[in-house]
Amino acid sequence: MNKILFTILIVLVSTFGFSQTLTKADFLEDLDFLKRTLPAKHTNLFAKTTEATFEKLVDDIANKADSLNYETFTVALFKLMVSIKDEHTFVEAKFNRILPIQLDMFNDEVYITAIDPAFASLLGTKLVAINNHSFNQITALFKEAILSENRSYFNDHLLRFINNPAFLKGLGIIDSDQEAAFTFVDRNNKISKIKLTSSEGNDLKKLNLTAGAVNLLSKKKNGNYWYDYDAAHKILYFNYTTCREDPAQPFDQFNQELFTLIDAEHPNKIVLDLRYNNGGNSGILTPFIEQIKNSYLNKKDSFFVLIGKNTFSSAVMNAVELKKNSSATFIGEETSGSINHYGEVRGFSLPKSGIVIAYSTKYWEVWKGKKGPLKPDIDIKYTIENYMKGKDEALMSIWPQRSRPKGKPISSTLILR
Repeated sequence: MNKILFTILIVLVSTFGFSQTLTKADFLEDLDFLKRTLPAKHTNLFAKTTEATFEKLVDDIANKADSLNYETFTVALFKLMVSIKDEHTFVEAKFNRILPIQLDMFNDEVYITAIDPAFASLLGTKLVAINNHSFNQITALFKEAILSENRSYFNDHLLRFINNPAFLKGLGIIDSDQEAAFTFVDRNNKISKIKLTSSEGNDLKKLNLTAGAVNLLSKKKNGNYWYDYDAAHKILYFNYTTCREDPAQPFDQFNQELFTLIDAEHPNKIVLDLRYNNGGNSGILTPFIEQIKNSYLNKKDSFFVLIGKNTFSSAVMNAVELKKNSSATFIGEETSGSINHYGEVRGFSLPKSGIVIAYSTKYWEVWKGKKGPLKPDIDIKYTIENYMKGKDEALMSIWPQRSRPKGKPISSTLILR
């Protein structure tokens, strides 16, 4: 998905207000518009489903129009998108409340990684239930509304919506978007039950949360792209968070300074971290890819690419190009995006609810014959224990496991952000 198209989707969503009072007639008008418009605009809507199935599912939602509200209508549309089986055809609804908690997944279990300061003592505890719905029940409900063939895609989206009270309400897990009851268990099997009140907005970064693992290298800086050089071990870490230009520092300039550092310091290893990159414009990284292919670092045990459950869309395309045309070792988890996929996203708004339907306009076959996500050469199993200690298993597999040399800094701040 390129930068301009992504921006258009955001504008479309923000144009409409949330929590409108929608009538049965409004829902029916939106569904009729969707039924006519999506097949006409999508490049191949019925590649993995049939027109008859699509129309029946739309009609099934219409038959429930008397009992719909904004939240249940939104989730019904999510379920409809699951039947299409295109990771780039999805629903962008206007959500205006968020629960003050961040959760992450370790070994198929979900743990608190940031929370309202009042409950900071619960950091690192495991989620057991929400409103008396067990985690297994919650997972089953989410699988009705989120594609689950790709495990990483499902896990990424589960974590993205599990603190969204409107989404939880639409699934029938909670009754109100104002609060939710959570149950957690710690390593000593102590059960804790709390109620969290939702806040206005939809950006966790704007909430005052207490977080664990604040000293992880991957969280050291903010920005679309940045690097950090470990002079003691001669390892260059390059974090590429989003495939978008930073107006304050064009990528060409950043890339030139990155390779100036390489020429000056002659590192033994370089690590490209794509684990938190969910796409944008795949062309942004091209200057780096072209130079690293011709670099002395492009060899086994010197060039490493980190991928994971947040690696999606254009970031997957970048990873695939490096997989095909470099000697990099790939470390981490399977990507949430497929190697070959429909994409080049556009969007349209439903006339009454304002909900945006994003759809694919092109099929990208970046590696002929390949199916599913890109898999790492070295699979990493992350643990909550290491996370809370600020230890990153992927980086631990690259960095020498020895004590820090006396008198030498572990990191020099040559970061361009």
